Amino acid sequence: MTHPLIIDNARIIDPASNTDQLGAVLIEDGRISDLALHGPAGVPEHAEVVNAGGQVLAPGLIDMRVFVGEPGKEYRETLASAGAAAVAGGVTSFVMMPDTTPTVDDGALVDFLVRRAEAQSPARILPAAAITKGLQGKEITEFGLLKEAGAICLTDGAQSIQSSSLLRSAMGYAANFDMPFVHHAADAGLIGDGVMNDGLFATVLGLKGIPREAETIPLARDLQLAALTRVRYHAAQISTAGSAALIETARKRNASVSAGISINNLCLNENDVGRYRTFFKLNPPLRTEDDRQAMLEALRSGIIDTIHSDHDPQDSEVKRQPFAEASNGAVGLETLLAAALRLVHSGDIDLTTMLRAMTIRPAQILGLETGRIARGAPADIILVDLDYPWQVTEKNFRSRSRNTSFEGARMQGKVTRTLVAGRTVYLDEA
Repeated sequence: MTHPLIIDNARIIDPASNTDQLGAVLIEDGRISDLALHGPAGVPEHAEVVNAGGQVLAPGLIDMRVFVGEPGKEYRETLASAGAAAVAGGVTSFVMMPDTTPTVDDGALVDFLVRRAEAQSPARILPAAAITKGLQGKEITEFGLLKEAGAICLTDGAQSIQSSSLLRSAMGYAANFDMPFVHHAADAGLIGDGVMNDGLFATVLGLKGIPREAETIPLARDLQLAALTRVRYHAAQISTAGSAALIETARKRNASVSAGISINNLCLNENDVGRYRTFFKLNPPLRTEDDRQAMLEALRSGIIDTIHSDHDPQDSEVKRQPFAEASNGAVGLETLLAAALRLVHSGDIDLTTMLRAMTIRPAQILGLETGRIARGAPADIILVDLDYPWQVTEKNFRSRSRNTSFEGARMQGKVTRTLVAGRTVYLDEA
């Protein structure tokens, strides 16, 4: 049992209730026991009082797409290092993709990860289970056993199921267990040897392109099968204007459809690839500026539900290669919030909309009780100084990998304190 904690003089922003007011929060036994706008009415005996100094107090972020090396590739990332990186970036919960060695396709491994994460990570780690065995897209896993072991959702991670027949069967099976079905829509045939967005810039660089249709065609198939099976379908990440239009149309007849986007596709475009900069080789690829603007509009209008980091740690050996041969992926847990705040400071999106996409919406999709500032809710909370200036530096990362798309970027806004279940797990000492 810990002493009660009061966070006073905070700008409380709770997207779930559209609250944005100065006030105080009382935390007891790991939960928010009281909420007082304009300040606390009284202070319980032995309570610790933290003066937020007007900083934003918001729900801890929930990241729906994080790759972790453990088990199998701990040199890239462990549960402990991913958890440390997460809380430093204000992420209190994240969904761990099943792309490990061995693949998370067995109930015993899910159970192991749940228990090990509780012991090793300051952040809540929510294991996702594979849809198909070995992520091979050929044989469906045992969804019921995986759910019973603690899997939060079903996904084949970075892989995309190519067989429509198998996908229909998997969706119908998942609907029986009421599990979120998170799928990365990508047509392997259309992607081929492509390594960046198809267009003039790819031609200038002499690189093979990935057309938008490699995303929109399988997404259209997915949405039709989701309507047929009534599964809780989440498009893992979209990147094109055409995809946003498909999601908007599908949602009119199927309220169970949702969609996410990587912070990279919101903040960056294909021009950032520059002269073959492999830290910008991502999946899906960075698109045109027109597509990026369309994604921002989709977020503002509610077509896009969630923003995630797509944290994908890679070692230098697979990144410091010719662009076409380098691996996809960038780390992002520690820069997710700061990068999103760039869009707030530029006026592209408002603060509440941005926070909603990283708190209450992922919580609703995953069926979590976190993601809100309300009486009785778990005290997963962050304090954010919106004006704090800092520069992204690889050597300061808590992640074991350094492949960031924001190296050297100047940011405005930083997490100063992170609490999980009422316990401070990160405190900025700068």
